[in-house]
Amino acid sequence: MYVERTLSKIIHETTKTFPVVLITGPRQVGKTTVFERSKESSRTYVTLDDPQVRSLAKNDPHLFLQTYRSPLFIDEIQYAPELFPYIKMAADKTRQKGMFWLTGSQQFNLMRDVSESLAGRMAVLELQGLSQAEKNGREGLPFLPDALVPDDRPAYDVYSLYGIILRGSFPELYANTNMNRSLFYASYMKTYIERDIRQLIQVSDEHRFLTFVKMAAARTGQMLNYHDMAKDVGASVNTIKSWISVLETSGLIFLLQPYHNNIAQRSLKTPKLYFFDTGLCCYLCGWETVETLASGAMNGAILETYVISEIVKSYRHNGLSLNAWFYRDRDKKEIDLLIERNGQLYPVEIKRSASPKIDDVKHFKILSRMGLQQGKGAVICLYDQLLPLNHETMIVPVGYL
Repeated sequence: MYVERTLSKIIHETTKTFPVVLITGPRQVGKTTVFERSKESSRTYVTLDDPQVRSLAKNDPHLFLQTYRSPLFIDEIQYAPELFPYIKMAADKTRQKGMFWLTGSQQFNLMRDVSESLAGRMAVLELQGLSQAEKNGREGLPFLPDALVPDDRPAYDVYSLYGIILRGSFPELYANTNMNRSLFYASYMKTYIERDIRQLIQVSDEHRFLTFVKMAAARTGQMLNYHDMAKDVGASVNTIKSWISVLETSGLIFLLQPYHNNIAQRSLKTPKLYFFDTGLCCYLCGWETVETLASGAMNGAILETYVISEIVKSYRHNGLSLNAWFYRDRDKKEIDLLIERNGQLYPVEIKRSASPKIDDVKHFKILSRMGLQQGKGAVICLYDQLLPLNHETMIVPVGYL
């Protein structure tokens, strides 16, 4: 079962305006599939997973591009960075649009090679797991409180929502409901460490690295404290910083930075960590059933992780950058999310409640006190209707993400 991806329309748009289109993202989120579903019959497909093809690409890239002519779709481009200068020369020579489609999983080295060789010639798109909108067959629009309109979509109750959170967003798990999620995620982590991590960094103790990833998952939705993680994992602070960077650049986590300017002098400066896939996060933390997850100690943090991930995906799957932060100051006043668009800040609060209250958004007033331009706010929660909470804030059911 194929689920239509929001990114498909962006692929068609960028193919008409750029010589090269690259999709990055974690393994098994559907990068190859979305290209295959979008490609015209004249486009040749070749994968560098094939050892013989990879050898040709690395050892004789000029012959490779003579053998496989454009329009060309090259899968797993990170295995042959030697191709980039030749792709650049081909693009500069003909100046045709849509000559090359590329996919790559290892963003750390991949983006360095891209910036050195193909700056200005390539559209870089990012794909994550299935969004809530994609699963429900709806158009996935960038989330913004004042763009929401009421409709007849069904509301999520606690257990249906946490069931979605527990299952995660990898297309293979969604398409095959009989697949054992624990076996899937165990295999995923094994492949991730063996095929990506070994090539990105020198990990002498893979067990320790896996312990680190589990420690990171247990801290999703929390402020990132390198020293505490270093102590728990038994590694240096610099090692933890390096490993966090690897998780981020390989698309497994998202770091939400704190809002800070010359006016907000009392705001904190430490980012918050979020996993992109809540199913993987739950697996790493040992949550196995909907009931234990919904009532467990992490139920608030994992819901916040789900909401933040969905909002980030709503922008990235539309080919847009999300300018967003959280706010927390030394007086413990906090706003879960601030989205900046068109010079305005849209405050968002995330609540595991079906009865939002005015008191939930009391800290939104901080923005006007600082003289910042404020857009309509939102309380994202388990209420069943899209309604105003007050003149400045909407009650937004989770189903509207």
